[in-house]
Amino acid sequence: MVVLGRWLKESSKKTIFNTMKNIDLGKYQVKRPLKLSETSTHEDFDTSDKKLKKELEDIREVLGKFQDTLYAHGKYGVLVCLQGMDTSGKDSLIREVFKDFNVRGVTVHSFKVPTELELKHDYLWRHYIALPERGKFSVFNRTHYENVLVTKVHPQYILSENIPGIETVEDIDAEFWENRYRQINDFERHIAENGTVIFKFFLHLSKEEQRQRLLRRLRLKEKNWKFSPGDLKERKLWDTYQSCYEEAINKTSKAHAPWFVIPADNKRAARIIVASILLEALKKYKDIVEPELSDKIKANLETFKQQLEKET
Repeated sequence: MVVLGRWLKESSKKTIFNTMKNIDLGKYQVKRPLKLSETSTHEDFDTSDKKLKKELEDIREVLGKFQDTLYAHGKYGVLVCLQGMDTSGKDSLIREVFKDFNVRGVTVHSFKVPTELELKHDYLWRHYIALPERGKFSVFNRTHYENVLVTKVHPQYILSENIPGIETVEDIDAEFWENRYRQINDFERHIAENGTVIFKFFLHLSKEEQRQRLLRRLRLKEKNWKFSPGDLKERKLWDTYQSCYEEAINKTSKAHAPWFVIPADNKRAARIIVASILLEALKKYKDIVEPELSDKIKANLETFKQQLEKET
């Protein structure tokens, strides 16, 4: 049987995880009430970018091999949810952390403004149909949490959902949002109980770092396409967004669907933290192994081999 432990053993020859082996990854998990204003946005582990890059390469290689075993096992799916303010590094994190995955084993979904078809269903529908198949990873670049974040900052967006009893913004009261948190918790509990392993990462960016990244988009011609004037309008609502994130995280971080708050000012450190959390959690699933061949096939392996070797 091939298990993750084998890949870890084989990789130990490379002196991987030097930075992360003494880091308590549990400190990033939200297990008690969180105050974002008191949570650090920067981490560098007192090491160089070059070393962080090398360690990430080693970790993601192990994750990629694990995904092959997950695919062969075919009983679990893995859902990775990424949330964060504009410029928090979601796209580049996806590119770097999942680079060594077989393309058939990971799918990335980027949820934009709901389409006309999506608005004809409840707000969780488009997320439900994007959940990972058994044996695969799905990465949500922005997630179902937009429905208690951007819609809470801009409650007028709710009106386009045509929900019974919601005719004006005034109808969207505190009970409405409490119901949404409950619905999201129920949704995640349901999929977790049916074989989906859930990770939720909030890339925690400082306002000053966002300012610098937006300026970079304006200064570098090749980055201009990423900039939108709307980014500046949303930036003015920074404190409102932080409050909404804080409330959503506190109300929905559960043992079966935990939130992790990742310092995001240093992109390399953020990537290695996310990759390390994925690896540490997934290697606990000792039942994820490649399936055994039947006794009949195993007994005839030599015969099959000889058949192929005789072909001209």
